[in-house]
Amino acid sequence: MGFCTSWRSCRGRRGARGLASRGLKPKEGLASAQRHVAVQEGPLYRTEGSHVTLWCKVSGYQGPAEQNFQWSIYLPSAPEREVQIVSTADPSFPYAIYTQRVHSREIYVERVQGDAVLLHIKELQDRDAGEYECHTPNTDERYFGSYSAKMNLVVIPDSLRVTAVPQTLHKVERDSLELKCEVAKSTAQHSHVSIAWYRQRGGEAPVEVISLSRDFVLRAGGSYAQRQATGDVRLDKVGETTSKLTIYNLHPSDQGEFYCEAAEWIQDPDKSWYAMTRKRSQGTIVNVQATDKEFSVRLETEKRTYIVGEPVEFRCILEAQNVPDRYFSISWAFNSSLIASLGPNAVPVLNNEFAQREALGQLKVAKESDNVFVLKIYRLRLEDSGKYNCRVTEREKTVTGDFIDKESKRPKNIPITVLPLKTSISLEIINNASSVLEGESLRFGCNVRSGVGPQSRLSVAWQLVDKQNRRSEIVRLDRDGTLQPGPSYAERSSYGGIQMEQVRPGSFTLEIFNSIRADEGHYECRVAEWTRTLDGEWQMVGERHAGTPVSITPLEAGFAVTAISRTPGVTYNESFDLQCIIKPHYPSWVPVSVTWRFQPAGSTEFHDLVTFTRDGGVQWGDRYMGFRTRTAIEKAESSNNVRLSISRASDTEAGKYQCVAELWRKNYNSSWTRLADRTSNLLEIRVLRPVTKLQTSPDSHFAVLWYVHKPSDADGKLILKTTHSSAFEYGTYAEEEGLRGRLQFERSASGGLFSLTVQRAEVRDSGSYYCHVEEWLLSPNHAWYKLAEEVSGRTEVTVKQPDNRLQVNQTHRNITVLENQWVTLECQVSSRSSPSSQLSVEWYVWRPGHPEKEAVARLSRQSTLRYGDLAALGDLRGRIHMESPSLGLYLLSIQNATVRDSGVYDCRVEEWLLDPSDRWYKRAEDLSGLTTLTVKQPDPTLQVDTATANLTVQEKESFPLDCSILSRSSPESHFAVTWYNLRAKEAGGHAEEEEEEEREAVLSVGPDAVFSPETGRWEGRLRFQRLSAVLFRLTVLQAGGADSGNYSCRVEEWLADPNGVWYRLAEEESGTVAVHVQDAGSTLQSVICSNDALFYFVFFYPFPIFGILIITILLVRFKSRNSSKNSEGKNGVPLLWIKEPHLNYSPTCLEPPVLSIHPGTID
Repeated sequence: MGFCTSWRSCRGRRGARGLASRGLKPKEGLASAQRHVAVQEGPLYRTEGSHVTLWCKVSGYQGPAEQNFQWSIYLPSAPEREVQIVSTADPSFPYAIYTQRVHSREIYVERVQGDAVLLHIKELQDRDAGEYECHTPNTDERYFGSYSAKMNLVVIPDSLRVTAVPQTLHKVERDSLELKCEVAKSTAQHSHVSIAWYRQRGGEAPVEVISLSRDFVLRAGGSYAQRQATGDVRLDKVGETTSKLTIYNLHPSDQGEFYCEAAEWIQDPDKSWYAMTRKRSQGTIVNVQATDKEFSVRLETEKRTYIVGEPVEFRCILEAQNVPDRYFSISWAFNSSLIASLGPNAVPVLNNEFAQREALGQLKVAKESDNVFVLKIYRLRLEDSGKYNCRVTEREKTVTGDFIDKESKRPKNIPITVLPLKTSISLEIINNASSVLEGESLRFGCNVRSGVGPQSRLSVAWQLVDKQNRRSEIVRLDRDGTLQPGPSYAERSSYGGIQMEQVRPGSFTLEIFNSIRADEGHYECRVAEWTRTLDGEWQMVGERHAGTPVSITPLEAGFAVTAISRTPGVTYNESFDLQCIIKPHYPSWVPVSVTWRFQPAGSTEFHDLVTFTRDGGVQWGDRYMGFRTRTAIEKAESSNNVRLSISRASDTEAGKYQCVAELWRKNYNSSWTRLADRTSNLLEIRVLRPVTKLQTSPDSHFAVLWYVHKPSDADGKLILKTTHSSAFEYGTYAEEEGLRGRLQFERSASGGLFSLTVQRAEVRDSGSYYCHVEEWLLSPNHAWYKLAEEVSGRTEVTVKQPDNRLQVNQTHRNITVLENQWVTLECQVSSRSSPSSQLSVEWYVWRPGHPEKEAVARLSRQSTLRYGDLAALGDLRGRIHMESPSLGLYLLSIQNATVRDSGVYDCRVEEWLLDPSDRWYKRAEDLSGLTTLTVKQPDPTLQVDTATANLTVQEKESFPLDCSILSRSSPESHFAVTWYNLRAKEAGGHAEEEEEEEREAVLSVGPDAVFSPETGRWEGRLRFQRLSAVLFRLTVLQAGGADSGNYSCRVEEWLADPNGVWYRLAEEESGTVAVHVQDAGSTLQSVICSNDALFYFVFFYPFPIFGILIITILLVRFKSRNSSKNSEGKNGVPLLWIKEPHLNYSPTCLEPPVLSIHPGTID
C-alpha cells in the first residue's frame, strides 16, 4: 500500500481489520506502522424499525490514543454523493436530513475505546439503506495506509407476526395446560425463526418455560428442565406456522401469564447469526388452585456459646400435614457450605471433611422421626464457630419412580461461638545487652514463670521483627522436642551460628554468634501450651509472648584513616617517618588491613608499597623492591595504627604517600566480607638535592644535547647527544635527515668547550642551533642523577639554493584542424636556472564540460614517458607522441585527431637540481601559454533531388520511386534511405472540411544495408535497387487504389570518426512524387484486350482497309495537283506534303494501339 496524497484519496481505501472484542476476526498481514480502518463486513440485512449498531476500528495510527470518527452514507439514488451523518469531533458535521435525528440521540456514536466506536440507529428507516463509510481524520506525520472503510446496509420490511388467543384459564393443581402460538414471516432473504414460551407473575422477571432455537434445538428453562426431562413439559409443532405448549401436572408455582416470543434470525457475512426482530404474543392468564401441602421448618439448639471440646446438637423440625405420605429431603449447611444431605430414604451423604469426622465418631447426621432431623457434633473445635442452618425440600415421585424437587424452605441461621481453652502461663525474657557492636554475640533467655499443667507440653519459637515490621522465625522447639530453624536462618544454623537450648524445664536460651546488621530489631519469645484431648489429638490451650529490642552498631560507623608526617622535606641521606592513624579504636578481634601506597615524583599512578594484612602478616609490593633494605614498618599493639620509617632518602623515595585501611568481618561460613575501605590524605615527601653552580668539578659529569629549531616546528629537534658517561647517540633529526655522515663533534682538552660541525651544508640544514648541558652526580643509592641543566643561546644558520631562472614561453595559440588530421603542440623553455639541471614536462588539457584539467602525458627528467588518466583510459594513448627535437623544445603530436581531442592545452615544466648529497630536488616550475585546439568534423554538403513529379499508373501495374543524391559530404560516407507515403486524409468539421496528410514509412534501408521488415499492405510488394552509389530505386509491385498518394524519400548521411564509430552527419528529404493509381474497371480497352478475336478485329483488320483508302485519296489528289501545278505551286514547291502516320503500339496490351495523326499531316 502506498502513500495517500490527500485525505480524500485515503478515505476511499478499504480496511480489513475488525474488533476482536466483538468476536470478529481481522485480516492479517498489515504492517503495524500503517493506519488501517476497518468496519463491520457487509452487506447487512436489518428490518425496518429495529435498533442497528455498526462497529468501526482504526489501528496502526500515530498521535493521541483517542481517535475521531466520521460516519457518512452513499444512498442508492446517488451512489457517488456523500451524505454526512455524525462525527465524534464536529457537532456541525451532519447534513440537514440527519441533524434532527442526531440531536435527538436517535442516531449517535458510542465510543467503545479510544480507537473503536459503535454507530447506533435506534429506529431504522427505509431511507437509511445504502453504503456506509467510516472515516478517521489524519493524526499521523504523513499519509500512509487506509483512512476509511465502507460497508452496505440493506433495510427490509419487518414481516414477522406472532399471534396467540388472549384468554384467562382457571386450573387445579395437577391439571394439564395447552396453549398455541402462530408465528409467520414473509422475508425474501434466507432466515431462521426461534420460538420461546415465558411465564410472568406480577412485577417479577419472566421465567423461560421452553424454547425452540433457530437451530431447531429444544431447551427448557432452569425451573422447568427436570419436568421437561420427565415429559411434563412439551413443545410441539401442529401446523406450518403453529406451535403448541403442553404442561402436565400443573403446580401452584405455574400460576401467571403465559406468552410466546419469536425472533427472526439472519446470518451475517462473518457467519454469525443476528436477531433482526423479536416480537411477543398476547398473554394467557393461568390461575392454579393449590391443594393443602404447605409446610414450615424450625431450627433449634440449646445455647449459642461453647468451649472447645463440648458437644452441640442442632434439631431441624418439620411441621406439615400428612408427612408420612409425602417425600422430603434435608440438607445441613455450615457458613453456606454443605455439611450433609438426607434424601427421602433417610440415608445421609456427607462431604469429605465432615465424612472423616463422622467416621471417627465426632459427628452424627440422622433422622430422629418423620419430622425431626438431627445434626450432632460431639467435640467442638475452634474452627466450628459459625452459622448453621438446614433446608427442607419437598419432592414428588413421578410415574417412572424418579423424584423431582418442588418447594424448598429453610429457617433463619443459628450462629454459635466456640471459645478456646485458656492458659495461665507467663513469660520473662532477658538479653545480654540492648546494643552491641556488629560481630558480637547476642544472648537471650526466655523463662516460663507460672505453672504448667502436668499433662501439658510447651512449644517455643524465637522470632525477629525488623525495622520494616517484617516478622521472621529464627528457630522453633516443637512440643515433642524437635528443633527446627527458620527458612532464612537454616544456613547459619547449619554452621553453628544459631543455638537454642532448654537449660531446665520452663527455661530456654537463644544465642546468635557473629551478629550482622540484619539481626537488629525486636526479638520475641513465643510459648504455646498444648494439651491432649480425649481422642488423643493435641490441642493448643493458649499462647504467650514477650520481647526485647536489640540495636547493632555497624563496624564501619565512624571508620576513618589519617596520614601524618613530621618531616615533609629532607635532603639526601636523611630519614623520615610516616604515621597511619585509624579511628575508632576497634577491639582486637576486629580485623583491619593497612596498605601504604606510593606515587613517585613525576608519576600519576599509585602502587602498593607494603601491606599489614588482616591476619597480622606483612606483604611487600613487587614494584619498589629497593624500599625493603631502607624501610621499617611497625603496628601498634593497642591500636591498628601503622608507622613507616625510611632511611637514607634519595630521589627514589621522593613523591606522595598514602595509606589505605580496609575493615573486614568474618562470616558464619568462615568467608570474609570487606565492610569498608578508607583512603587517607596525601603526604608529599620532598627530597632535596645539593646546590649547584654548573661548574666543572672532579665529581661532576656533563651530558650535552644539540638541538635545531625550525620555524615550522613548535620545539627544537634533537641532533645528537653525549651522555654523562661519554656515550654518543644520534637524535631523531639526524636519523630522519641523514646527517650522520655530515656531523662532527669535539670536546676541548679542558673539558668546558663542546663544538658541533655540519659538513656539506644543504638548504634543509637552515635553522636555529643551540645546546642543552646537564650536570650529573652520583646519588646515595649509587645511581646517577641530574643535578642541574642549562640551555645555551641560539645560532641562526641560513643555507640558500641557486636563484630560479626557469622561464617557459607564455604565448597563447589557436589551432583548428579537421578530424583524422595530425596536430602538433609546442612547449618552449626559454631559460633555466642551471645548464646541468634536468627538466620534466607534463601536458594538461581542459575539455569542454569538464570542471578540472586532466593530465595527458608526462615526460620525466629521466626521459620516461608516462600517460595520464585521460590517455590511459581512452584511445588517446596510441595516438600521441612526445619528443624534444632540440634543447628546450618539447612537442606533443596527436595522430588522427577527433572532436573529443578539442580543448585548451598547456604544459607544466619542472626544473630539478642535484643537492650536495647527490639527491635531486625540484628547484622551480612554470606553466606555458594556453593552446586552444579545435577539431572539427567535415561540413555537410549532402543534397538530394527535390524536384516534384506526377505519375499515373493503372491498377496491378508497378511503379518506380527513385531517390537521387546530387552531392555528398565525403566519398567515405554511407547512406540510410527511407521512403514515405503521404496520403490525403479527410477530417470533418462543422463549417468546412480540411485535408490532412497521413505519413507512412514504406521501407527503410540503414547505412549498414539492413532493411526494415515489410508490414501490412506492403508485404511482398516491394523491390529495392541500388543503381549507383548515389541513386536508389524502390519499385512497388501490383499497385492498388490504396497506393495513391505522395511519395518522398529521406536520406541520412553517416560518416565514421577516427575511432570507427559511425555518426549521422546530415539528412535531407527529396521532392514528392504524386502517384495516381487508376482503377481498370470494365472499360472498352479491358474488354478488347481480354478477347483475342475482338482484339484482331479492332486493331489489325481495319488497317489494310484504311491504308487502301488513304492511298486512293492520295493518288486522286496527286493527279489533281499535277493538273494545277502552275497555278498552285511556287518555285516548284508543292503545297501539299505528307507525313507518316504516328502509331503507338503496346505489345503487352497494357495500352491499346493508338493511331495518331498529328496536325499538319493532312491538309
